[in-house]
Amino acid sequence: MSETKRTTIVLFSGDYDKAMAAYIIANGAAAYDHQVTIFHTFWGLNALRKDELVSVKKGLLEKVFGKMMPRGANKMGISKMNYAGMGPKMIKHVMKKHNAMTLPQLIELAEEQDIKLVACTMTMDLLGLQQDELLDGIEYAGVAAYLGDAQDGNVNLFI
Repeated sequence: MSETKRTTIVLFSGDYDKAMAAYIIANGAAAYDHQVTIFHTFWGLNALRKDELVSVKKGLLEKVFGKMMPRGANKMGISKMNYAGMGPKMIKHVMKKHNAMTLPQLIELAEEQDIKLVACTMTMDLLGLQQDELLDGIEYAGVAAYLGDAQDGNVNLFI
């Protein structure tokens, strides 16, 4: 009888390419029968934001954060050569040319593979994000829940 393998990833970065790497690794691990958790914190929460504007009551600072951060995975910038937004367009063009999955498609695949997508509640409070603004079907937890998953992890990554 084989032991369940676990992979946990802390997605801290809000960069499109780094989030893609996290989701590629997560989906690969799930394909190899790992139980996978991606814990989204700080700028990594942007990957879980809904694309459309959601009307929620916020204070001034929370509204400013909401406007400054990209709304949804497809609006995230890349880590190098962003070139005022041209970099993401170029990389998406290259990805399409090579039939590579986009970040939104990788997130959808993760959901289909029952990868546990967790939004950090402490960071949500700090940045003024509310559950209605994030994708449906994800989980909400603090660092203790992540550590509970990670303590038995065979692979633990911070991206």
